[in-house]
Amino acid sequence: MQLTIHTIDSAPADSRAVLEGIAADLGLVPNLAAAAAGSPALLAGFDGLRRAVATTKLDPVLREVTGLTVGVAVHNRYGVAFHSTMLAGLGVDEADIAAIRDGRAPSDPVAAAVHALVLEAVIGRGKVADGTTRAVLDSGLSDEGILEVLLEVAFAGLVGLIDNLAGHVELDGFLSARRWP
Repeated sequence: MQLTIHTIDSAPADSRAVLEGIAADLGLVPNLAAAAAGSPALLAGFDGLRRAVATTKLDPVLREVTGLTVGVAVHNRYGVAFHSTMLAGLGVDEADIAAIRDGRAPSDPVAAAVHALVLEAVIGRGKVADGTTRAVLDSGLSDEGILEVLLEVAFAGLVGLIDNLAGHVELDGFLSARRWP
């Protein structure tokens, strides 16, 4: 399915205010949001999840590890490029970014525990072994942290659905260096 990459002016009227809010927050309208704008309801859901994720107490690195892990698991090129870019901007070691992009755990024990949780949640459609959640709790995350990881899984999953339905949304210029695969 070919999705139109809308501008604020070309988007349906009910999508314009949401796109303007995204542009105000991020300084641009990412192509994935612009593609979702073809449905005001989808864009509103996308933006609601985006805003909810931004309010979590979850460490930004763990949030991006979650998004990248989901992107790899659902073969979402846009999400992989986006979260790889964000992790690099947060100073995460390139070897850890490459490991996650290759389907392997990062070296940090907390990030590795989150990576395992996310993979199980995505592959098992939310079913996660008690040992996996125990490992995340033992790594220092709380129940709230695990639930916030789940929120990012949902958001990254929605991004993956949009990207994959579209046969891959054209990457924004700032993401092209992190193209995958």
